[in-house]
Amino acid sequence: MCCFFTILVFLGPRFAAPLWWLLQPARWNLAFSNIIWPILGIIFLPWTTMFYVIVFPGGINGLDWLWLGLGLFADIVWWMGGGFRRRVPGYSGQY
Repeated sequence: MCCFFTILVFLGPRFAAPLWWLLQPARWNLAFSNIIWPILGIIFLPWTTMFYVIVFPGGINGLDWLWLGLGLFADIVWWMGGGFRRRVPGYSGQY
């Protein structure tokens, strides 16, 4: 699990999710009924997809919604990250 976390941090969820899918295909088969949803999830919402795979086998209830919300928040922040920096007053964009 430590190696998985290191890969996740340094290489990102788009690399870690397919690797995890290859290492534990049964967990992914429990979470998704066909192959299209995990592929679309890895492309567009990788953090949400990974959190969904983590919480789904026991059923989604209670605080599991918080984890899914955290994954969705991480994906939204990732998609918006570069645009916000350009709108900061006084920011020239040079280092």
